[in-house]
Order: sequence, then structure tokens, then C-alpha cells
Amino acid sequence: MSGFTFAKGNLLKLVSSPLYFCGAVASMLVKRNRNLWVFASGSGIGEGPLALYKYAATDRDLHLIWLARSKAELAQAKTLGLNAATRNSWRGFRLTLRAGVIAVSHGLGDANRFGMRGAFVVQMWHGIPLKKIQLDSPVTFSGSVISRQLLKRAYRRSTRSIQLMPAASQLSAIRLKSAFGLREGVIAVTGDPRDDAVLSDPATAKLALEQKLGNLGQARIVLFAPTWRDGEVDPVVPSQEEWLSIATFLEETNSLLVVRPHPHAVGDYSKGPSVSKRIRMLAPKLQHDVNPILPAVDLLITDYSSIAFDFSLLERPIAFLAPDVVEYAKTRGLYEKYSAFSGGSEVASWHDLLSLLRSKTTLKTLAAHAKQLAKTHQDFRDGKNTARVYEELRKRLTARFGGES
Repeated sequence: MSGFTFAKGNLLKLVSSPLYFCGAVASMLVKRNRNLWVFASGSGIGEGPLALYKYAATDRDLHLIWLARSKAELAQAKTLGLNAATRNSWRGFRLTLRAGVIAVSHGLGDANRFGMRGAFVVQMWHGIPLKKIQLDSPVTFSGSVISRQLLKRAYRRSTRSIQLMPAASQLSAIRLKSAFGLREGVIAVTGDPRDDAVLSDPATAKLALEQKLGNLGQARIVLFAPTWRDGEVDPVVPSQEEWLSIATFLEETNSLLVVRPHPHAVGDYSKGPSVSKRIRMLAPKLQHDVNPILPAVDLLITDYSSIAFDFSLLERPIAFLAPDVVEYAKTRGLYEKYSAFSGGSEVASWHDLLSLLRSKTTLKTLAAHAKQLAKTHQDFRDGKNTARVYEELRKRLTARFGGES
């Protein structure tokens, strides 16, 4: 499990200040190529950048490059047929420095952070915010008063490079604008490209999941996907007794539990698969982007993760397990009351959750609330979000550079 925290990330940014300066100087000397587009995602190959890469690949005038964070990701990219380079290599720096368009999903550091200045940046944030993020969150910028001020100032300066940020809805747009300190007109309500995969073929999604986990049979698929708690241990990791209760529930209901921890999660979920064959571990390194397998999932269990908004498009039951909701809301901050997000159905223990899921009436209620979540937070449900983002991008490039971009 990752040991990443906001504090570690902030420290890295501060000590890298001289390299940012060198990159800024280099950007003044190198002309950007409007037809060179680079793509990268902080979670690996996937998310909005991959969706946009695949869509833009039909334009033969464009030169597209995926920037990989490691040799393993580079190999995977080439297996998928993507043109790729290693992000932190000299070539990765030069490509970022020359690119006319840079598409990211987490932060500017998804690409080579030292070659970003002057590019047309498309920030396709990885989800609709429930928990407060970036400038809005009290935990994003940690450290002394001076370091916090320096980080916020540098952050506001860097976000000026964002020229386009897609949003799933008007409500999401308001949150993203505040969180990133964006000027008017940067955000376009087009739908989130990463959500097109949620509305894809269930059979294809199940096949993709079976390639990672083995045969799933005809069992109901339950996905457990808790969020990250900034270095704190997940309070939702089941005890040995709870794993046994979960196994019994799965047998009784002909279900299969897929456990997918957050990439930065702290906590040991490995005991589950040893208790029952009906419990499978889907490690983040096996499935960087979880959205493509969501059509195969019948029921979602989560806490504060934006995966609930993605999954709501399917109008299937979502159960909320949140034993630390009071403390989490206080320290991290939420954009809306948790009871509105959960429909007031959240529980604090696995015992209560399993009791909840045994009721068919409750499952119908949870599915109805999922439908309401989609209605409130997703303005588009037609699977054409990526197409809208691409068209908006081309329009803005034409406005910026003139003529055909």
C-alpha cells in the first residue's frame, strides 16, 4: 500500500523549485507544436486522458504521446498500441516542453511538471468532487504558515495554465472552479470523458474483470471501493470475524465481493481472499482505472469516494459504509452534507451493512437514490462526453491559434 500524503507531495514541490525555474526558462526558447498532444494520468493508463487519446487518434494530423511514469507503464502503453515515452526521461521532458496540448487527470505533475509552461493544458479531473479538494480543502496545503502560503501562491500560478477543464454538471463546475481557483470560461460542462466507459457493454466489462480475477460465474458482483484518508489507516478494513461474516453473506446470496482499495490506501485487505474464494482482491496496479469494469458490477459499497457518482449512471444500488463520517467531514471537508450524498442510508459497521444488504426493499431504495445522484450530478448520460470535450478543445485551439489547429 502507498505511503503518499499531502505533506510528502508538498515537500517535493518545494525542494524542486529550482527545476521549475529552469523549465520556465527553457519554455521561452522552445516553440510548441500545436499538433503534438501529450497525455498522462497520475493513476496510470486510463481516466479522461486515455479516453481523449483514443478519440483524437482518428485525426491523422495529430501526433499523440502517452507519458508513462515507469518502465512497466511504458510497456503497458505499447501493448495497448499507444505511442509512449517515459515521463521523467529527457525525451519526456522535451515532448512536454514542445507539446501544444497537454491532457492530465490529477495534476500538472502527471506530465513532466518542469516543461508545462506555455502549453494548452486540459485538466480532466478524476471524478466529481464530494470531499473538498485543492484550494478548498484544509489538508491539501500542510506545513508551516510560510510554506502553506508559498504552496498556495505557486499553486494558483500553475493553475493559470489550465485552458480547459471538463465538468460533469453545473454543480460540479462550481466546485471545480472554486477548488482550482479558475477564471471564468475555463470550465466547460461537457460530461466527464472517464464516464463514457461506465455506459459501455456489461459483457465486455465482465470479460475484462475476469481477465484480472478469474472466472466469476453467475454470482452477483459486489464492488467494495473505499477512499483514501491521507495516510491514515482505513477504518473499514474488516476484522477476522467480519471477514467470516462477509463470507457467509456471500454464500447465502450467491455474491462475489471484489475489494478494490484506493491506490494510496493504508490497511491490509489481504486476509479476505484467504477466508473465501468469493472474495477477490483487485489491486490498483491490476486495474488503474476502475470505471471500465463498473458495468459488470451489480452493487457498490463505498464511503466518500466519487466512484459513487460514476456508478450512479447505472442506477444500481450503492451502499455507504462510513464509520468515521463525523471526523472525516470535519478534517477533510465535504461540498455537501453526507446525508444528502448517501441518502441517509450510511452505516458504521460491517454487521449493519450486511443486515442492510439482505433486504430486497432496501436494495430498491439504494438503487432509487443512485438514480437521484445521477440526476443531480450528471448532466449527460449518453456516452458522448469525450466527443464533446474533443470538439470543445478543437474550438478553443482555433480561437487561440486561428485557422485549423
